[in-house]
Amino acid sequence: MLLGILSPMRDTSRPLTDNAPLPDFCSLPVIFALLVIGALTATVVWLAASGMSWSGYSLCVLFIEWLMLVLGLTLCKLRPWLQRLRGTLSYVGAWLWILLIVAPASALAHWVTTSLRMEALQTSNLAFVRDSVLIAALLGAAVLRYFYVLAQWQARLEAASRAQVDALQARIRPHFLFNSMNTVAALVRVDPDAAERTVEDLSELFRAALGQHQSRDGTMADELALVDRYLAIEQLRLGERLQVRRELDALPADYPLPRLLLQPLVENAVRHGIQPSREGGQIVLRGYRENKSLVIDIENPLAATPSEPGTGHGLDNVRQRIAYRYGPRARVDAGPRDGRFCVRVQLPETP
Repeated sequence: MLLGILSPMRDTSRPLTDNAPLPDFCSLPVIFALLVIGALTATVVWLAASGMSWSGYSLCVLFIEWLMLVLGLTLCKLRPWLQRLRGTLSYVGAWLWILLIVAPASALAHWVTTSLRMEALQTSNLAFVRDSVLIAALLGAAVLRYFYVLAQWQARLEAASRAQVDALQARIRPHFLFNSMNTVAALVRVDPDAAERTVEDLSELFRAALGQHQSRDGTMADELALVDRYLAIEQLRLGERLQVRRELDALPADYPLPRLLLQPLVENAVRHGIQPSREGGQIVLRGYRENKSLVIDIENPLAATPSEPGTGHGLDNVRQRIAYRYGPRARVDAGPRDGRFCVRVQLPETP
């Protein structure tokens, strides 16, 4: 069970599925769940043991329920510190804390029971502690795994529910709309055909952002066509400052892809790499196959004068959306490389 929690972790980049906060052990639903699990555990132990009396069963329930309350309260206090650990290490820390509490608590319970002769235990103190820790290790891993999966599921539902709102608020930014309309106004008398093409491109962008089928997948060809329309609008505004190199022939046109997944990344490349620079630069769009994966690189130059820093919500949202669609097989890496800024989207070859 514990290996299942650790499996999504990676060393080279931020994993897509590690955003699973620990449950609030102070909340009544979690405490109630722990008490129910404790009562069920005591019942299973009682049924499995031969010759345990009702008084022994009562002591077993009392001990396990007391232990569950101690674990819940201590994890409640430790949660802010455990949550600072990266990725699933917070769950590993909680699991180790459970073992650390169960061992001395079991030794104390055995000593008290034996001293007061409340119930004759048929095992030694060491054997009782060993069995208790083993049961706690297996049960704790299973419970924490359940909380981990539940937290992931809630995060993915939240990411899916925000997708349409993000399409309005983050994908087609107001400043982009104003700049595009100014470009159209400037071209109406000088080049009416270019103005008409710009309006059509802008309409397609907003149709994709406001579409009723936003939750359904599009295709790689649709998304790349949307990127081309966006770049065509920016090309009219930025002129020769914006240069684009496309190396995308290796990407399958019919590959299912969430709508408006690549366009925000290209928009960030223009906004932070080209727009702040007087000389402009080249954006490189590269797609290729690697280790049974489809890889899409979006590169832009690092401007000498940085633009206004973003919040990073757009990139985080892309991570969440592809995690929701493809699971742990997909990932997004972003950072400087060879004097340029590169965003790498890696998708499974077979979705």
